[in-house]
Order: sequence, then C-alpha cells, then structure tokens
Amino acid sequence: MNWHEFWSPVRLSLQVALVSSIAVLALGMGIAWAMSRKPFKGKTLLETVFLLPLVLPPTVVGFLLLVLLGRKSWIGRFIEWLFAAPVVFSWWADVIASVVVAFPLVYQTLKTGFMSVDRELEEAGRSMGASEWQVFRHITFPLTYRSAVTAYILGFARSLGEFGATLMIAGNIPGKTQTIPTAIYVAVDTGNMTMVWAWTGSVIAFSFLLLLLTGPKRSEGSGRGA
Repeated sequence: MNWHEFWSPVRLSLQVALVSSIAVLALGMGIAWAMSRKPFKGKTLLETVFLLPLVLPPTVVGFLLLVLLGRKSWIGRFIEWLFAAPVVFSWWADVIASVVVAFPLVYQTLKTGFMSVDRELEEAGRSMGASEWQVFRHITFPLTYRSAVTAYILGFARSLGEFGATLMIAGNIPGKTQTIPTAIYVAVDTGNMTMVWAWTGSVIAFSFLLLLLTGPKRSEGSGRGA
C-alpha cells in the first residue's frame, strides 16, 4: 500500500469538493433567489440552459468547457494573461468542472426552497421598513436553511464524484489534477486493485459520513413536525 499515492488524490478531491461546493452554493443561491421572484420573458429558456449540465454527458460538458476556456479562446487567453498560467490542466479546472456539473442540482434544490417561502411573510417584513437584504437574511434564508444544507451536501457529493468533465478539462496529472475518480479509473486500467478498493472505500466513507451528520437533524425535524 503506497500511502503517498493514496493520499494525493484524496487531498485534492476534498480540496476541490470544498471550494467548488461553497462556490456553487453561493452562485446557486443568488440565481435561484432571482429566478424564484417575478416571472420574466425568456425565463423558461434561461432555466433550461441552467439545467442542461444535468442531462448532458459529462464528457460533452468537459469538451465545451475546454473550448470555452482553452488557450485558443479569448477567455482562456485572458485568464492566462491575468494569472500568468492557463486554467486548463490545473486544479482550478477541476473546480470549474465540478461547479458546472453540480450547479443544476444545487440550483433546483434552492429554488424549490425559495418557492416554498410564504410571500406574505416577506411582504410583512418590507412593510415594516426592512430592506431586501434584511428580508432575505431574517426571513427568507432561515425558512430555506434546510434546503440550503441539502443543496450544499448535493454539491459536495457531486463534486467529489465528478469524472468525465474533469478528465476533459483538467486531465489526470498525479499530484496536480488527479482526483479520486480519475485515480480509480487509472488503477483499474493498470490492475492495481489494492488502490482501487482503498479509494473506493474512502469515497463511500465520505459519502456515508455526510449522510450520517445530516440524518439526525432531518429525523428531529420530522419528529417535531409530527
């Protein structure tokens, strides 16, 4: 058992999942809040675009990101000029791929939470002189807190398990961009079943721990509601 080989993709996967889950939660919360407000022309089309990564093959998402952020695109060249390094085949490419593929799940969960808030409570807050930020902070967000927790867990878990889009835009560079899913793929291909089972077990353990930590809260909430 090569522990250095084992921990390298585990550390990177957790790092990518942590950063991308926070980023996608913030992005999803802002967009879901805006989309749950008043309807506007083109809303259905825009929402369809948001949900596309949910149904597209991950390799297609990765290819589109590669075209969009590659060194031949003006966005990719601008990023390379700004940071003196290309974004593709870096750990930030792992983060971007994870954010894109996790966004539909996070967005849909948060939007459902925002839609369930009683608008009369928000209007009551505004009538008492509260600003939009105060209404969101003291009324809307507390009522959607459980949806936000669920959205974060989904975003973290989806980021932790991302493979196809990551492989396309970030590659599989050991110690740099290799995450647990890509490491498992290579280990299976080379017949290193010891490492395969070790990484598989680590993913199962992380996923089980996330569900275990949130399970009692759901049960307590259901008991009080009953």
